[in-house]
Amino acid sequence: MDYIDNMHPDLEQVINNMEKVMVGKREAAVLCLTALLAEGHVLLEDVPGVGKTMMVRSLAKSLGVSFKRIQFTPDLLPSDVTGVSIFNPQALEFEYRPGPIMGNIILADEINRTSPKTQAALLEGMEEGSVTVDGVTKMLERPFMVMATQNPIEYEGTYPLPEAQLDRFLFKLKMGYPSPSDEMKVLSMAEKNRPIYDIHPVMDREELVRMQDSIKGVFVDETIKRYIVEIVSKTRKHPSVYLGASPRGSIALMKAAQAFAFISGRDYVIPDDIQFLSPYALPHRMILKSEARFEGRTSEDLVQDILKRTPVPVQRSMTP
Repeated sequence: MDYIDNMHPDLEQVINNMEKVMVGKREAAVLCLTALLAEGHVLLEDVPGVGKTMMVRSLAKSLGVSFKRIQFTPDLLPSDVTGVSIFNPQALEFEYRPGPIMGNIILADEINRTSPKTQAALLEGMEEGSVTVDGVTKMLERPFMVMATQNPIEYEGTYPLPEAQLDRFLFKLKMGYPSPSDEMKVLSMAEKNRPIYDIHPVMDREELVRMQDSIKGVFVDETIKRYIVEIVSKTRKHPSVYLGASPRGSIALMKAAQAFAFISGRDYVIPDDIQFLSPYALPHRMILKSEARFEGRTSEDLVQDILKRTPVPVQRSMTP
């Protein structure tokens, strides 16, 4: 984060707006905004009460886009997510009643508390930008982003996300507890009213969509692409890894780097972008061998080890 010297002024305004609610969480805010610009999705995994929901609400409110919340429970049905067709006796036809997935930023709260069938109802929307109800495909409005939360300490009555669904999240983030000084600021802010009600949009939906389109023009040099491929390839060959990151992981890392470069005020990606984003974009796409887990190793540790052992490109290729 220290090397963001020239942040895009409009996006810096969004981050500053979010910081009126989220004290000491600037890095998480930047990563969530990066995922949104890259048209990806975020999985927030942490203990209750550290601001996961507030992060999502502050982002949606700062951007002036619609916010929908889905509280996942064991009895939730797929139609509760996607919507349902109801027969109108006056018009003598079925009418589609949109579900909460028909929004811009969707909070999928406690996603691991519902059945795999209902979890899968999010898959088409996350991957294709559309949902199918009664055989009819309905496109989702841009921007569209799912920010899912799950509690890592309560396993009874939960359904862990399968690898195929984890792979569809661009980042997996942990909020972490605030420092004592930051927690003092939180208490002062919450003493009289809830700060979320005091923030106002600093950007509109049309401007955000234009920025998402601009991300595709951020230049990625051939040496950077080789750097990405080499890092991802090593996740598959590491002796402690049973299943490494897929090619979707390579694509996700590149798109995230383009978005992060744009936020940083650049029209090109540098190796520092890849190094910063890899620990958030790759670990949840890896499955460790049982002996590695027994030894207490984590996917995050292995990604850091791979980054240290992978030569950093220092020269641009001649490809324009």
